[in-house]
Amino acid sequence: MTTARLSRPAAVAVACGVLLATACTPNATAETSEGAADGLTVTSTADECAVSAATAESGPLTFAITNEGDQVTEFYLLAEDGLRIVSEVENIGPGISRNLVVNARPGSYYTVCKPGMVGDGVGRTAFTVTDSGTTVEASGDEQAQIDDAVANYEAYVEDQVDQLLDGTEDFAAAYSAGDDDEARRLYPTTRMHFERVEPVAESFGDLDPKLDNREADLAEGEEWTGWHRIEKDLWPPADPPYTPLTPTEREVFADQLVEDTTTLRAGVQGVELTLDQLANGAIALMDEVANGKVTGEEEIWSGTDLWDFQGNVEGARVLVDGLRDLLDAKDPELAATLDEDFASLEAELDKHRTSPDGAAQRDITYVSYGELSQADVKALSDRVNALSEPLSRITASLLG
Repeated sequence: MTTARLSRPAAVAVACGVLLATACTPNATAETSEGAADGLTVTSTADECAVSAATAESGPLTFAITNEGDQVTEFYLLAEDGLRIVSEVENIGPGISRNLVVNARPGSYYTVCKPGMVGDGVGRTAFTVTDSGTTVEASGDEQAQIDDAVANYEAYVEDQVDQLLDGTEDFAAAYSAGDDDEARRLYPTTRMHFERVEPVAESFGDLDPKLDNREADLAEGEEWTGWHRIEKDLWPPADPPYTPLTPTEREVFADQLVEDTTTLRAGVQGVELTLDQLANGAIALMDEVANGKVTGEEEIWSGTDLWDFQGNVEGARVLVDGLRDLLDAKDPELAATLDEDFASLEAELDKHRTSPDGAAQRDITYVSYGELSQADVKALSDRVNALSEPLSRITASLLG
């Protein structure tokens, strides 16, 4: 992917440019499931994101958000996966109210607020849109659909890197303090944010190697920094004998990791992408799975490859779902095949998940890669290969 580092568009422009043809209007209203004329109200505080109803009928919905906290906040409507941003409103100052209008289709969603505009937010709550009986049509203008899909994904990338930086700071603090158990717990779940948007991160020249190079990737004389340098220190190999880093060395590598992640965050602010980059990004993410995660070559000391695996799959799925309207119009058969193959792969991966459904991001757990049998690895590999073939056709279908 090739990206440009441009200034971030105004928040209202990002909030308006979303997949479900949302519109930002100062006085718009919508019916709730109880038929309230004033729509849905949202109260955001430091630790709460209270929505006036948990259900609404499909069609135009208005969320009237009031910030009763003491920090600038954001409000998000997330897709069923809890990752893809369906719509958002940013930069809601203390005491300020803003409206978000969404032309919502029937389905399951989540609402969440983000006081301070960092981290994974507070008050995440399930939100259901029931069928009103009126068809919710996507925009008939193909370019408008492309613009919406691109803006939606750009917002998703920024959100994931925001959460990556927040988690990295916590991870680095635990590692520097010698709290290895906490650092080991945070290592795989924080990296999932990176893995979801890896093709974008890779577009920033030498920044991706500084963050994500494995020891096997190093050129002669190249300095080794980043996640995998610290991974080896947290899960030291016995053969050959490993010399642990000193407290001072730990601090140096931890600070560098935070600094490089901060640089990445600055780079993705206002990043501009194109339709082919989105489609090719989904393909690249599954290539990452096939070439590293399913083989156990990514996390050779920690054995946390399945967390990375899940992050890549989730990132690819977000991209495909964001292109849904365009793909349904151009190649509905391919869209259906991708849905089936994603579901099959996710079901196979879920067999090795040890945390309960609905677990928070930092509590997600899988078995160690070393616990997989050859049959387990083959089953995962077969599902990856089955998905990769139709996914490889997505760019041509969308641009054709």
